[in-house]
Amino acid sequence: MTARYSRRAALQLGGLSAAALTAAACGVQGAAKQQSTAQAESAADKFWKAQKPTGTVTFANWALYIDPDHQTLKDFTAKTGIKVTYDEVIQDDSSFFAKIHPQLASGQSTGYDMMVITDGLEFSELVALGEVIPLDQSMLTNFHQNAGAAYQHRSFDPGNVYSVPWASGSTGIAWNPKYIKTPPTSINDLWNPAYAGHVGMMSDPQEIANFGLFKIGVDPENSTQKEWQAAAAALKQQRGAGIVRQYYDQSYINALSKGDVWITMAWSGDIFQQNLSAGTDLQFIVPKEGGTIWTDNMMIPKYAANPVAAMQLIDWYYQPRMAATLTEAINYITPVPAVQDIIKSDAASAKGSDKATLEAVATSPLVWLSAADYARLKNYVPITSKNQSTFYGIFQPVVAG
Repeated sequence: MTARYSRRAALQLGGLSAAALTAAACGVQGAAKQQSTAQAESAADKFWKAQKPTGTVTFANWALYIDPDHQTLKDFTAKTGIKVTYDEVIQDDSSFFAKIHPQLASGQSTGYDMMVITDGLEFSELVALGEVIPLDQSMLTNFHQNAGAAYQHRSFDPGNVYSVPWASGSTGIAWNPKYIKTPPTSINDLWNPAYAGHVGMMSDPQEIANFGLFKIGVDPENSTQKEWQAAAAALKQQRGAGIVRQYYDQSYINALSKGDVWITMAWSGDIFQQNLSAGTDLQFIVPKEGGTIWTDNMMIPKYAANPVAAMQLIDWYYQPRMAATLTEAINYITPVPAVQDIIKSDAASAKGSDKATLEAVATSPLVWLSAADYARLKNYVPITSKNQSTFYGIFQPVVAG
């Protein structure tokens, strides 16, 4: 086993992401009539009754987001006889959405039977436009049996009608103990004048919006435009006071390791992987006011040629052994609680560097968040094509400034 940066290393946040989001959303407006969940489920019931098994499936995913030798896919083929074509074609949600939406809007297949999409604007638009197929719940036996309760009741997809999780991560606060001796506990530590010029903030508007809202005591999932403006004002005050060194993309992890920044917004998986691969001792917390949970989700696009095989593959990853193999490779939060004991068992029988790596994965609080941490995690601000220009108009100037 070797530690590898997650699929989030491919993201180029800030300008590229916002521009792609805007372009994608402009292409959506008026493209299709939104349908209710009840209408979608009714149509899906008829759809699934007409489907028959096939011997192939095509899976679109992010780079470096599966076990390196694809043993989980090989095992699936050996068990079912279904051949899997696996493509690492997703670099970020917005550009992938901009690619597949025109095809789906014109009634054409994307060429993929399943894909991994993060909760957020693109997820919401795919659902609202009827461009993803509601899942056949009768084929999700492993999911319903093995998924943790938090992953079976998600606000952005109640009842898991359109998706089930692939993996999750959290956005919190990381710090370098070489420079900060008193462990931070609060979102206010990112506004601490004592750290002026050594604070890192993310350049993604969705990420900083959540932290601005945490700063003013507002739950992002239930926030209003007036509260967005207040959060942006708090973020601009932080910037104007000279506290922020830079708004970072993935490079924040190097800045934190080198000491250019002492404290920063951070993704839990990055901190775990940096400590594991570089021998650093970076620390991470979910601040008491709240942190962000994001989830990457398996979905089936409309016009998929092999939807039954896609359902079989989706549920395959909810077998604890398959989920454990995936977690050992990507080091992000699994939706299957039983995985932790399996990884502990694997660590006990491993040797050398593999043993040390597996022990770290099995015990790290960055991979296995506490119940208290989970309780403080919130989803992103709900963004749709109707409010996205307002949202980005409020938060993008924080980064640009």
